[in-house]
Amino acid sequence: MTMRDVMDDPRAMAAVKAALTEDVGEGDATTLALVDPAARATGEILAREACRVAGGTVARAVLACIDPELRVAVVVPDGLPVEPGGTILTIEGKAASILTAERTALNFMQRMCGIATLTARFVEAVQAHGTMILDTRKTTPNLRLFEKYAVTCGGGTNHRFGLYDRVLVKDNHRRLWQGGDPDRLDLAVAAAREAFPLLEVEIEVESVAECQSALRGRPEWIMLDNMSLDLMRECVRCNGGTVQLEASGGVTLDRVHDIAATGVNAISIGALTHSAPAADLSMELAP
Repeated sequence: MTMRDVMDDPRAMAAVKAALTEDVGEGDATTLALVDPAARATGEILAREACRVAGGTVARAVLACIDPELRVAVVVPDGLPVEPGGTILTIEGKAASILTAERTALNFMQRMCGIATLTARFVEAVQAHGTMILDTRKTTPNLRLFEKYAVTCGGGTNHRFGLYDRVLVKDNHRRLWQGGDPDRLDLAVAAAREAFPLLEVEIEVESVAECQSALRGRPEWIMLDNMSLDLMRECVRCNGGTVQLEASGGVTLDRVHDIAATGVNAISIGALTHSAPAADLSMELAP
């Protein structure tokens, strides 16, 4: 996925509508009871901490679904940083509409800004080596589109989106394939290539010997799973730039620079999407 607007994907609007159905249901009872339907207000989505912005256009879509007449302006575009107290988005229109859309809009943005912010920290940590920071499929069900987009807003790169767009031979696949002979991983690569000739093939290895075995099959990618820094460096040496090498497993901000220094091409990090803390945002209204 590139850094185009996530709302250009038709799946995004369907997800926004589902989220509003979940939250609003048959109606916003509190707002219907207490707020004059003719009352107007202005509002802002503010950052209460420094973060990387992601999801501004998603929040705008949420607001438009509730009331197409709301005037919404994205002040800080996706992918840019914002300081504490900074205005990310402004809204003007019916107060009741803004109140009804508030929580769903913030839920999307807080989650997405949190992912973008964490990703940006990893990207900055490996900048000197030019190493790609990749996400994984460890995403929230039905929110993968937004979470992977948020990774790109933080400067990261999307790994495969699902099971269908790359062959990734992992340890369990190998155990179930012809007894999982670690000396003939090239044959597993060949079998995958024959079955899906249009897809990139990646295979996971756990040792230098397995890496050499996989290299004979010339996959597009080899994943170095939970290896020590010394083993990664040896795999890089054996590879000699033949295929792309991805380091994976137990990657933290404290370790990521040292992993990048081994010479791998990319580092995949499940924590980008499964453990990123939500950014602290708020919506402030004025009549």
